[in-house]
Amino acid sequence: MSEAGGRARKPRHRAANRPLPDGVWLGVDVGTVRVGVAACDPDGLLALPIGTLLRDVSDNSDLARLAELVVERRAVAVVVGLPKTLSGEEGLAATQARHYARLLSDRIAPVPVRLIDERLTTAAAHRRMAERGLSSRARRGLVDQEAAVQILQHALDARRAAPGAPGAGGPTEDR
Repeated sequence: MSEAGGRARKPRHRAANRPLPDGVWLGVDVGTVRVGVAACDPDGLLALPIGTLLRDVSDNSDLARLAELVVERRAVAVVVGLPKTLSGEEGLAATQARHYARLLSDRIAPVPVRLIDERLTTAAAHRRMAERGLSSRARRGLVDQEAAVQILQHALDARRAAPGAPGAGGPTEDR
């Protein structure tokens, strides 16, 4: 789209050059059936699982619940996993995650929503739960929230490690 004068319009909630604020962040792992959710402590050190929401494409009750969690937890930012392929390409799942992040962003503005590369988080989540002795059946309901923990912890760790890292502003994925 373009505005008068032929200039391209910038996305409404774009904040890639601004660091995410200090405080509680939520991490979101978007799946086709479930949405995993995690939150960090107010100091941004440790990501912990909150729960798993059933994906509701007809009514968007999962998005409504996420918006409630932002308010309840006084979240100052949300990071959504962007599922890229191992080669860094974006496929259908990444397109769907971008769309989900856009819908969430519209609901919770002005709280920023950022996309962060989530390659292998689900595999890592399965591995961590298997190491804890959970059966594959027991993992089914927990893997999405464990993946959300991995996404959020990665963003928190990267933010502490480098000023231009995900969540710190700079060259990050952003919608």
